[in-house]
Amino acid sequence: MAMFTDIYWTAADGLRLHARDYASPSGGTATPVICIHGLTRNARDFEDLAPRIAALGRRTIAVDVRGRGLSARDPDPMRYQPPIYAGDVLALMADQGIERAVFVGTSMGGLITMVVAAMNPKAVAGSVLNDVGPELSPVGLKRIGGYVGGGEPVTTWAQAGAYAAMINGVAFPDYETADWDRFARRLFDQGDDGALALAYDPDISAPFKVAPTGPAPDLWPLFKGLVACGPTLLVRGGLSDLIDADIAARMREAAPDLRYVEVPRVGHAPELTEPEAWTAIQQLLADAP
Repeated sequence: MAMFTDIYWTAADGLRLHARDYASPSGGTATPVICIHGLTRNARDFEDLAPRIAALGRRTIAVDVRGRGLSARDPDPMRYQPPIYAGDVLALMADQGIERAVFVGTSMGGLITMVVAAMNPKAVAGSVLNDVGPELSPVGLKRIGGYVGGGEPVTTWAQAGAYAAMINGVAFPDYETADWDRFARRLFDQGDDGALALAYDPDISAPFKVAPTGPAPDLWPLFKGLVACGPTLLVRGGLSDLIDADIAARMREAAPDLRYVEVPRVGHAPELTEPEAWTAIQQLLADAP
């Protein structure tokens, strides 16, 4: 596994946040890449993808969104929302002296990327939306909502792998035991006492439990604004229950410049190292600053 440096920065509200920093072996000066994970995940999701990108000559930073991984947990769980997360990413860029970046956003990470572009369009040089868009299928939302912040305690890695398979089996029907063990080691932390715990604050689910007071926000303008910032790629899992084929078609119709690739036999969300996804990402990076 490629080596990375742990970096920390301070959010506007004082929270200490963490990311993995993968330097380019060649010392390339191309625009850096910032990878942002999904709702219940962390920077480990990019432990295979980030070194590949760095090897192309781009510094690559994989973020632990607040409340996940090594980033501090927010004492106010109602702050677990994309606008706050986007502000955290912009604070990271300021801290590291990064004016522009290419973003890779999986699921929630893609929503955060859209908000970053709305807050500071000049910060986004290009983007990869991994199985996410301005519209989300209620089928996938219901499935994800069913496990966020819950789950029975696990005491062994075998149990952790079984849990990973239970909540994600629909997305990766071809995974075997070894794959689920690797998956679990991204999902769970192991303490000094050997105990296993999910690597996120269970309270990230708090905003979802509040009854909406009005119509859902229209994210289509944010999506179109993101595409206008630079080359944009939608990666869709062929089995995805969050971005179905109809939503993907509407996205492509609304943004004719949107690049598109579908990963077969994978649901929500592709790992991005699949041949179809990786080829498309390489092409996008070749065209980005």
